[in-house]
Amino acid sequence: MPFTCEDLTASPNPLADHYRRFRVADRLLLTGHSHQAWPDRALAGQTRAWEDAAELVDAKWERAFERAERVRDGLRRLMGDPDGRYSLAGNTHDLLVRFLSALPLGERPKLVSTDGEFHSLRRQLDRLEEEGIEVTRVAARPAESVGERLAAAVDDRTAAAFVSTVFFITAEIAGGLDRLAEACRRHGAPLLLDTYHHLNVVPFSLRQAGLEDAFAVGGGYKYLQLGEGNCFLRYPPDCALRPVATGWFAEFGELRRPPDGGVAYNAGDDRFAGATYDPTSHYRAAEVFDFFAEHRLEPALLRRVSQHQVGRLRRLFDDLDIDPQLIDRDRHAPLERLGGFLALRAPGAAELQAGLTAAGVATDFRGGVLRFGPAPYLSDRQLEESMRLLGEVARSPAMEAS
Repeated sequence: MPFTCEDLTASPNPLADHYRRFRVADRLLLTGHSHQAWPDRALAGQTRAWEDAAELVDAKWERAFERAERVRDGLRRLMGDPDGRYSLAGNTHDLLVRFLSALPLGERPKLVSTDGEFHSLRRQLDRLEEEGIEVTRVAARPAESVGERLAAAVDDRTAAAFVSTVFFITAEIAGGLDRLAEACRRHGAPLLLDTYHHLNVVPFSLRQAGLEDAFAVGGGYKYLQLGEGNCFLRYPPDCALRPVATGWFAEFGELRRPPDGGVAYNAGDDRFAGATYDPTSHYRAAEVFDFFAEHRLEPALLRRVSQHQVGRLRRLFDDLDIDPQLIDRDRHAPLERLGGFLALRAPGAAELQAGLTAAGVATDFRGGVLRFGPAPYLSDRQLEESMRLLGEVARSPAMEAS
């Protein structure tokens, strides 16, 4: 019988029984936005990867590639994207570099993005700007209209536009992406979406959103529970970009050979591929995708659970009635415009996070933002205890002195 939202708020949470190795029932793991626990099922994948390597040695790759294809199938289902192509890599930065290397920056030396992007893109754009590439950054907030601001910045000099679908600092969902996509089409500039903080916590469909011609990056370290090494670059089936940073795996399979006899690229999922990699991550991910499917942990259910948890954390935080100069939350964005975590503004976020760690609550922070990331295996009682301990830490003499 599938779980319900009510099941996954109980204490103990019945889902926690499938995460015994991470001891989720015994710990206050509120790092769900940064790193969710892996189900016990994942260990079977890791073990099988070792066993295949020991038994088959170099002949293991046929089985490894089969796991990689299962990962792609899982991603296509989550993205509502049966026809998309998916190149896989260990991290999104490798894929961003390959994408950037395919752009005609000599002819169109302008890139458009926001001031709220994750560090992989933010740092790379900063460095390109040092080399003379024009980078236009629009304000990420208000998030509901960010697509309109980006659309206004796109012109015939733009090589590509980049934006997160959920912003990693504030949890706000980006709006107006249909207008941005239209502007990119009009000016012939590809659009790349960062879906890392969206997938498996906010339902998403490229087809329903009319974004089937967009590129997208994302990965499994967070809400997918796939662990490290499971990132992807999604691109449309008719993509003809030829990345300069290209690995020999991009030669696998059916090739579209350029008429001039130059470097050829895979016509399928490996156009943006790199080279030899550790396939253990794909074995693990394939098992996790199967686990989610067998227990019917689908995005619609996970969204209901997440909205319940984030909403409860917000109410519990408000009930603490802490001095807003010390820590506060944004009260403008409604719950339905948020992704899967609670962002709390705090000048002493690092000190608060350290105090919470000492008190047994695992959270994370970025700059002046403390983040509480729940996960579907946590109970309401664990959320309540975590917020109670935040109140104790915030009112401690150490914080008052700072």
